[in-house]
Amino acid sequence: FRLALIQLHVSAVKSDNLQRACGLVREASAKGAKLVALPECFNSPYGTQYFKEYAEKIPGESTQKLSEVAKECSIYLIGGRSIPEEDGGKLYNTCTVFGPDGALLAKHRKVHLFDINVPGKIQFKESETLSPGNSFSMFDTPYCKVGLGICYDMRFAEMAQIYGQKGCQLLIYPGAFNMTTGPAHWELLQRGRAVDNQLYVATVSPARDEKASYVAWGHSTVVNPWGEVIAKAGAEETVVYTDIDLKKLAEIRQQIPILTQKRCDLYGVEMKK
Repeated sequence: FRLALIQLHVSAVKSDNLQRACGLVREASAKGAKLVALPECFNSPYGTQYFKEYAEKIPGESTQKLSEVAKECSIYLIGGRSIPEEDGGKLYNTCTVFGPDGALLAKHRKVHLFDINVPGKIQFKESETLSPGNSFSMFDTPYCKVGLGICYDMRFAEMAQIYGQKGCQLLIYPGAFNMTTGPAHWELLQRGRAVDNQLYVATVSPARDEKASYVAWGHSTVVNPWGEVIAKAGAEETVVYTDIDLKKLAEIRQQIPILTQKRCDLYGVEMKK
């Protein structure tokens, strides 16, 4: 099946971002994409100073638009971090998924908050405004089961391993790595998650805006279960297409059967809730 990653140029005007995103979703659908993903923070600039201003409840304006365009195009639509979500007085970094009938299939709240300090390069603390999610998020399609993470979640191998144990064959991480961590770790982490768990990994970033307060690395990418990069964007706004070949996945798992060779008598990773 065909996967499309929309590397969107995000502005400060929410309505413009929504309109542009929906237009590119329609374009991807017209080119045969069955599953389409938007980047982290596609409807607002990324930054702790923006989260409260752009926050919405779910359902709300942005998610309603996503539901409508998913139904119109009859696709599975992953809404990136569609919005900073407001719920019960707290804010979450939330990704929503809509099915071909427009129904909400999954809602993933970013589990691991991006609190880092690389001296002289970048300091960022999502926990100043956001609260963490506390659950794994998976959804079924006629093609395969998909697991969701958001950006910093990709650094935690245990999360990807749980998804693999639960039958996911594709992991999608809407993300916005920066100009320090992007060149160093963006592709490396994706290839690691893919090889470790013998599945496809896709990441979808906003396009790079050098004038933004937080400059995203871009380079939305798809990696196959052999660890090969099979599709990758540059820094500009674009749509990345790739065909997900589940027969290749099955062949790789048969040739190197690590999933059945794990020593569960010696070690294990488990989902607690």
